[in-house]
Amino acid sequence: MSEQAPSWLYSGNAAFVEAIYENYLQDSASVDKDWRAYFDSLQQGGQRGDVAHAPIREKFLRLARHPRQRVTTAAGGDASSAKQVAVLQLINAYRFRGHRQAELDPLKQYQRPHVPELEPAYHGLNESDLDTVFNTGSLAAADELTLREILDVVQTAYCRSIGAEYMHINETEQKRWLQHRLESEQARADFSPEQKRHIYDRVSAANALEEYLHNKYVGQKRFSLEGGDSLIPMLDEIVQRGGLHKVKEVVIGMAHRGRLNVLVNILGKMPSDLFSEFEGKNVNGDGSGDVKYHLGYSSNIMTDGGSVHLTLAFNPSHLEIIDPVVEGSVRARQERRNDHERDQVLPVLIHGDAAFAGQGVVMETFNLSQTRGYSTGGTVHIIINNQIGFTTSDPLDSRSTLYCTDVAKMIQAPILHVNGDDPEAVVLAAQIAFDFRTEFNKDIVIDMVCYRRHGHSEADEPAATQPIMYQKIRNHPKACKIYAEKLLTSNVLSNNDMAQLEKGYVASLEENKSVSAPLAEEVHTEFLINYEPFRGTRWDMPVDTTLTPDEIKHYTDLFTHTPEDFVLHATVDKIIAARKKMGLGEQPFDWGYAETLAYASLLDHGYPIRISGQDSGRGTFFHRHAIIHNQEDGATYLPLQHLREGQPNFLIINSILSEEAVLAFEFGYSSSEPNALVMWEAQFGDFANGAQVVFDQFISSSEAKWGRYCGLIVMLPHGYDGQGPEHSSARLERYLQLCAEDNMQVCFPSTAAQMFHMLRRQALRPYRKPLIVMSPKSLLRHKLSTSTLEDVTDRGFQLIIDEIDDLNRKKITRLLICSGKVYYDLLEARRNHHIEHIAIARIEQLYPFPKDQLSELIDEYPNVTEVVWVQEEPRNQGACAYLLESLHLFGSLNDNQQLIIVARPHSASPAVGYPSRHLEQQRKLVQEALDLDAEAMQRKSA
Repeated sequence: MSEQAPSWLYSGNAAFVEAIYENYLQDSASVDKDWRAYFDSLQQGGQRGDVAHAPIREKFLRLARHPRQRVTTAAGGDASSAKQVAVLQLINAYRFRGHRQAELDPLKQYQRPHVPELEPAYHGLNESDLDTVFNTGSLAAADELTLREILDVVQTAYCRSIGAEYMHINETEQKRWLQHRLESEQARADFSPEQKRHIYDRVSAANALEEYLHNKYVGQKRFSLEGGDSLIPMLDEIVQRGGLHKVKEVVIGMAHRGRLNVLVNILGKMPSDLFSEFEGKNVNGDGSGDVKYHLGYSSNIMTDGGSVHLTLAFNPSHLEIIDPVVEGSVRARQERRNDHERDQVLPVLIHGDAAFAGQGVVMETFNLSQTRGYSTGGTVHIIINNQIGFTTSDPLDSRSTLYCTDVAKMIQAPILHVNGDDPEAVVLAAQIAFDFRTEFNKDIVIDMVCYRRHGHSEADEPAATQPIMYQKIRNHPKACKIYAEKLLTSNVLSNNDMAQLEKGYVASLEENKSVSAPLAEEVHTEFLINYEPFRGTRWDMPVDTTLTPDEIKHYTDLFTHTPEDFVLHATVDKIIAARKKMGLGEQPFDWGYAETLAYASLLDHGYPIRISGQDSGRGTFFHRHAIIHNQEDGATYLPLQHLREGQPNFLIINSILSEEAVLAFEFGYSSSEPNALVMWEAQFGDFANGAQVVFDQFISSSEAKWGRYCGLIVMLPHGYDGQGPEHSSARLERYLQLCAEDNMQVCFPSTAAQMFHMLRRQALRPYRKPLIVMSPKSLLRHKLSTSTLEDVTDRGFQLIIDEIDDLNRKKITRLLICSGKVYYDLLEARRNHHIEHIAIARIEQLYPFPKDQLSELIDEYPNVTEVVWVQEEPRNQGACAYLLESLHLFGSLNDNQQLIIVARPHSASPAVGYPSRHLEQQRKLVQEALDLDAEAMQRKSA
């Protein structure tokens, strides 16, 4: 080419050259060799890796139709900088308040409130900004998007069928994790056709069971799930996902709503068993039984990750009390598996909306969730939110918070509100909830907003009190039908497919086939609860609870050892020094030593021990000191955790200031671990009043109702020491009233040795019944209630303790029988007055009552004409009514003997509050029991 000739690279030829270059990039052999050589030289010159330009040009043509302006953030671009800040504020507004605009209510009863912060204009943004590209900050979808795309992301994430609340969480890592799951493309990805078919199968199963039962058992109560049918695919997803993530057990707690559906469609309860219950047949054949919608069940379900053991806890009508029971059961199962990461056993709690907001035990259970002694690694909470509670149709009458879930914010749990008529959204919420719990070992709440198609029960007419709501419900299609229409439209399922599914489900019910996920054929029982060794055993079977002198010395050396660098409090140092002498028999041993010796011996023989209470570490009355504290740096040391290598766990917990949830937790733990000694200790006996539902519905009756055993020990400090009505009585009469059919034990030990033998007996006997102990206060340091080593080496637990002084039995005409601290008041007064015709005996076990032993004891006194029951409590309280009503005392007397009752006067209060009045009552009580002259009694006391 000559210099004067125009260059073939001049601009007029640009389109021609570009076309040749495009061909070269696609296939270099398709262009002339001269052009190929030229383009090759360009690649060698540093442009290797170039791509075809046509697609890029197409992208720019699309952008030309919707021009995007990149926001300027450099210094000096004040307006652009302000816009950028406004966009980030808008994103955060959706994270904070997007749930207020979410499409949550299937019935669309209420207009969603206008939330100004969710409008771009509120932040100074307008329509002209919609196609401007902004930095998205921490938005998970992309680093840069137009405002239009940003709005699409946040509205999809927060304002569709899921409304999320999580910005109250302090931990940035948890918030970022949730943002990623809610905002990213993965979160908005559609389910595969196979997954959709499975979701439909489960929501269809929920509906089909209810319709079948409705037609087969007309008018019978079943507390239908209808309106909340998506619970079944949700639970199915949690179980199946759990199986893929090393979960071996799932423990579920729930009240009655939807329970039958969960039993059949999730746990695989056989249809014939459910039908038998509807027909009034006794399926189990034992005990008093319970209504069908309170019953529990367990099974083994196959997942793609292997077998998962499912347990649905038995539950009374005190709706939320099952929550801490489940948590205790889960903790026991985790410890049996050495599951320190708490990933193998998952608790799932299903709540009602009004109960979740209304019952304080929910808050107490949340408060346990992150504490060392009670954590289970996080719980998945599911609320079947019928938007009505029991009969309340207005949230203003059922709670004082915006949502029923607000109580969960106390532990910064994330909350996912989800529309129950959108099964896919419900399953997505289940996935997020399970994964969050797995990632952070923390509670999370799914609030499934739905409705109740029938009344509180199927015999109820809800329209009488909620006419408008039930007009909507009658005209509202079921979730199954709504989802079916969606799948038909997208050609995922046909009408024939759906008909076949329903027909096959009903056929399975009628043929008594399991309709849950497949049941596991091979079941591993290594970690399952085994109460078989304890069935059919008796409370009075003999057991050796003694120790040898060498064993006593050995254990004492171990639990009195402290690290060399430990500086003890002077008082604690004296206690430990005294215990060393007690172990050598150099001084009588007290209650604190007796307890510790019992625990050490049981630990050495393979029994784990768990003790909890509001001041259990040192003991409310400063007697235990199982935890000792270094006065230099505050470090703690538990001698009972250092007895030997490989010993069982010893855990003593200073619990939260709760009785109801803590006691329920310990019941759940004990009922799931028969080989552990589990004890709850009230700070004062009357504190158990706040946990009365646990005694009534679980401790006293779980065996009769549900065949569930439990060996829990409940220590209730009791005794009239002038500390007023709230710190005197453990309400002994209430526990005796609950006693029947050998359902539990009530003991009133009066010496340190008796405490020792009672604790060992509870573990060593193959007998697992709850033990209620009227435990001491002032007796802990009472010199007369101490014991000797011979009481440990030569005796066991004595049901009744006879007269201890050397009296001539033939001269005894009056026999006093009592329990507890009053014995020592009577004994000292009798000795002071040198009375020789009155003997004193103690009943140490009030239930099961040792009637034969009492008759034998009375027979030892041939000339007794007066048998006197003496109690510190008012006559309308204490053991008096129980002993008379059951004829335990009358039945032990002959025709020549008179029964006399000595007690405080009838009283509405457990005890007087004035010290002077207390002393006067006690003086009169002792005077009457010993038949002393009042004037002489006063002179002696003075």
